[in-house]
Amino acid sequence: MLQENVRKTEGGQEPRRRWFSDEYFDLVVWQSAGDGIVGFQLCYDKDRTERAVSWTRSRGYGHFRVETGEDSPVKNMTPVLVSAGAPAKEPLLARFSEASRTLDPIIRNFILERLQEYS
Repeated sequence: MLQENVRKTEGGQEPRRRWFSDEYFDLVVWQSAGDGIVGFQLCYDKDRTERAVSWTRSRGYGHFRVETGEDSPVKNMTPVLVSAGAPAKEPLLARFSEASRTLDPIIRNFILERLQEYS
């Protein structure tokens, strides 16, 4: 089950960022001052081939593989996102639907709707 880790209010014009996670998912949600969702990033399959579905109001959708950058035990490089084509939508929807049952229904429903729309 996804649990909230950090609830952070940004200063100035930055949207509020909320982070939820479990053993399979990391979900970061950006909310405006009125709590409208302006973006999210759902990282999944964290312990194998981590990927991320991103959505923002201004840029739309993206699906990425997380390239860890770690190529040796003595050198740690910064992880980056690289294009990964389309996600396997149905298994992702089913697993997120189950893991998100305890989330705020507004956030949960918003993410589920965006995942269903993503082609």
